[in-house]
Amino acid sequence: QVQLVESGGGLVQPGGSLRLSCAASENIFNFNDMGWYRQAPGKQRELVATINVGGRINYEDSVKGRFTISRDNAMNTVFLQMNNLTPNNTAVYCCTARIMARNSWGRGTQVAASP
Repeated sequence: QVQLVESGGGLVQPGGSLRLSCAASENIFNFNDMGWYRQAPGKQRELVATINVGGRINYEDSVKGRFTISRDNAMNTVFLQMNNLTPNNTAVYCCTARIMARNSWGRGTQVAASP
């Protein structure tokens, strides 16, 4: 079973930045795609960003221009650089990896932007 371990969350002031990491237990090229989702209190889980095996990237509209997803193939790690964070970005951010129709999930890391 794939293990995904997130790190890098925390509390920042609005306008601040965080860099999330997701370390996979196996070669990330085994996955069709990897990505980040988030879930805020009382809300449904939503897509933040994905990157597929060919490098194609997709972002949720509200994070375009502020968030950047990338990967380090040698480290089997996917990153999410988040700049200009707002209170609306406060949520638990989870990493996911998909093989065909099967998704594996990490436990998540808390991100909060608050004065």
